[in-house]
Amino acid sequence: MNNLSNKISTRGDSLLNKKFLKVGIDLVFIKPQKMGGAEAFVQNLLKGFLKLSPKDMHFYLITARNNEEIFKNFEDQNPDLFTLIKTNVFSENVARRIIWENIFLDRLANNLNIDLMYVPIYSKPLFNHKLPYIITIHDLQALHYPEYFSKIKNTWLHFAWSNCLKTANKLVAISEFTKSDILNNFKLPESKISVINPPIFVSKEEIEDFNNLSSKYKIEKKNYLYTVSSMLPHKNLYVIIKLIKMIKENPKIKLPNKLVISGVGGKSQNELINIINNLEIKDNVVITGFVSDKERNTLYKNAFTFLFPSIFEGFGSPPVEALMFGTPVITTKLTSIPEATQNKAFYVDNPKDPNEWLNKLLLIKDDLKISDVDFSDYNFEFIANKYIVLFKETLNEISYYS
Repeated sequence: MNNLSNKISTRGDSLLNKKFLKVGIDLVFIKPQKMGGAEAFVQNLLKGFLKLSPKDMHFYLITARNNEEIFKNFEDQNPDLFTLIKTNVFSENVARRIIWENIFLDRLANNLNIDLMYVPIYSKPLFNHKLPYIITIHDLQALHYPEYFSKIKNTWLHFAWSNCLKTANKLVAISEFTKSDILNNFKLPESKISVINPPIFVSKEEIEDFNNLSSKYKIEKKNYLYTVSSMLPHKNLYVIIKLIKMIKENPKIKLPNKLVISGVGGKSQNELINIINNLEIKDNVVITGFVSDKERNTLYKNAFTFLFPSIFEGFGSPPVEALMFGTPVITTKLTSIPEATQNKAFYVDNPKDPNEWLNKLLLIKDDLKISDVDFSDYNFEFIANKYIVLFKETLNEISYYS
């Protein structure tokens, strides 16, 4: 990178000769407390930027009118690093948001003299208007499970991916699995894609008084199973609901018969609730909905075991977070999950067989202590620095070849 900087130093008004590199971050898509992993991803990345506070960069956080408050604290903590730009977009209205991005996002960036636009999801204007873009692709789920989405959503996702892959200057895949998935399904040079894992931030000091949660959810320490998941079909929550039924019906099985599910809703929520009612385990399954970081951390820490039955993930942060709290994790071997958990969890071979989940629980129940886990590769400062390097390298390349 230094050699490249030297090469462009004689090329007139290089972007890197500016006092600040101005980076726009498009956040108008965030629906507060409804997007789970995407919202956590953005928050943790911004925390990393805040911690690093690079002196040669300035970030413009472009927000919607209904999500401004969740990002305002970054500007309040360091106005020299962050400027909040509130638009009149309402993130819940997806069609209008997309139209606004195509008509006004680049104009706004031009008015602010932004050097580069970063979008944390697969959404960007159809045409660049010479503004460099970096896009993060989390997964290609609809490509593998189109039945989970409407025809309109499927059409839009395929178009959005194709547009991003073709017109963005650089792409970020959140795992080697996602990168391979992109390359296997779309024709583009491998050099265009960087793998940068999601930033993961958990504070072991940021916890709730367990007595409050015990009363709220009627649970006891180390006597409940826990999962963090949206209620979408590929999350495969059916299997651990059936597992609870099996444990409840057999008093000889000395395992917790209480399951706590945290996370945003999803299209399978009503169906799952009906299954719970039909299996007569309503008192054994607690659906918390969205929870604060404090509450989630406390539930991680005090769970008997964390279960993550998902069959498709671009990365999968919850099992990593649970392991960080020293809680044993049982999960699947599918897609990115072994990669993300670095083979430090317990894995089932058949994720849809409740008997295998039960057997795995029985095998590990007498040896629930796990060794200290090190996930420093996902440290939010480390990941934020990778993005900063990518931003600078991308602008270097553009300056050099322009």
